[in-house]
Amino acid sequence: MKWTSILAIYALFWVMCAFVFLPFGIKTHDEAGIEKVPGQADSAPANFRPGRVALRATILAAVLCALFVANYINGWIGTDDINLFPEPPEMAGQPGGRA
Repeated sequence: MKWTSILAIYALFWVMCAFVFLPFGIKTHDEAGIEKVPGQADSAPANFRPGRVALRATILAAVLCALFVANYINGWIGTDDINLFPEPPEMAGQPGGRA
């Protein structure tokens, strides 16, 4: 696998992890006991920390990317292992089936 492919896969994992981590640890102004600014949405976060989200996403994306690359190299789980639909039964002799 080329390093550019690994970088692209890491970037995809990072974005996915960042969106997963966004809602965790966030409190609204009501939950934090802080006064709201007039016109502010009730759901606006009071303690949003993008650096913490980025750090968590970076760590989890690195682990997931390493597992993905290790699986690609070693072939632990392949497409045959995750096939949810078994082979259909033979349809010989039926209309539309193979003769």
